[in-house]
Amino acid sequence: MPLIWSAISAHGYGHAAQVVPVLNELGRRIPSLKVILRTNVPRHFFESRMSVPWELRPAQMDIGCLQHGPLTMGWDATWQAHRTFHANWEARLKEETLAIREARPDLIIGNTPYLAMAAGAAAGVPTVAIASLSWDEILRDHVDPAQPWHSTILDEIRRAYGQTNFLLRLTPGLPMPAFRRAIDIGPIAAPLPPAKAHIREQLHIPDQDALVLVAFGGIRFEHLPFDRMESMSGIQFLIDGPVPPQHRRVHSLATLSERFSTLLSSVDVIMTKPGYGTTIEAVEVRTPIVYVRRYNFADEDSLVTYLHRYGRGVELSRADFLETHWEPAIRQALALPIAASPPPACSGAADAAMILAARYLSQ
Repeated sequence: MPLIWSAISAHGYGHAAQVVPVLNELGRRIPSLKVILRTNVPRHFFESRMSVPWELRPAQMDIGCLQHGPLTMGWDATWQAHRTFHANWEARLKEETLAIREARPDLIIGNTPYLAMAAGAAAGVPTVAIASLSWDEILRDHVDPAQPWHSTILDEIRRAYGQTNFLLRLTPGLPMPAFRRAIDIGPIAAPLPPAKAHIREQLHIPDQDALVLVAFGGIRFEHLPFDRMESMSGIQFLIDGPVPPQHRRVHSLATLSERFSTLLSSVDVIMTKPGYGTTIEAVEVRTPIVYVRRYNFADEDSLVTYLHRYGRGVELSRADFLETHWEPAIRQALALPIAASPPPACSGAADAAMILAARYLSQ
């Protein structure tokens, strides 16, 4: 009975969204497969998505990045949190190695906590990363030469990644040279069929109005300009969070039961930051994106390039976003033609499952 130890970063839900399709595909190929999820991603995320038997063992596997809302990165706070995390690195590594040895998995899959990579190597278990980014690549542009401990931590992260057997690098993905070997695989996305008519009926949205999903990677804005959103004639909005009762053109996701992937294929426009899961799924289902860049997160360039090559995208400046000058970008996105180049097939989950099953897992 094969067992996978799947270590997942809890920095948002995007890392789990990349791993779950791989685990489900492996479960289809190997019916006796079981999975231990090593993560602080909450249980409810997996309950509606996992089709293979699983057990959640919560643990902090990495830091990721600390943010002040969806668009502002707290780099000083991020580095301080890493410093605390690494202060007792050897104890963390020993504890995680012991937990892996006690579980006796056949394979460790990481996306992309470097603690799991180092612990897997110490436990003598094959360890594979599946990811589009790694934390050393995200942090490297924010190393302060006046703080030598930044470089020390970065080196420790890279040494841990270097102990992985290999990386399955998603398309599009960062180079990630810390891994000794990389195998490129297709994009990972799990789009669902649209439910446009049903959603519009539930929200009482007329056919002539455009429905815009405002979703910034699962991180809510503390304040949204509801009055200005309400004033945009012919446009209605769907947001994650409560809506004041007097507003009729702004709706809360909490009123709907549909999965997020269904919403992506059912709205007319998505307003978001460039993130892997939303970008790849939007391109796949041909939903246009109005995106707001941070310009300090390493994987944005590759995702924006992918979007403009295979999908439909319009950049909205941070200033225009904060000033609620949204309507021209939304109108432009609605008018964009379908891209001439079809996107790569979303074969990443099948690619990864084929490689992992052949090399490490058996009935």
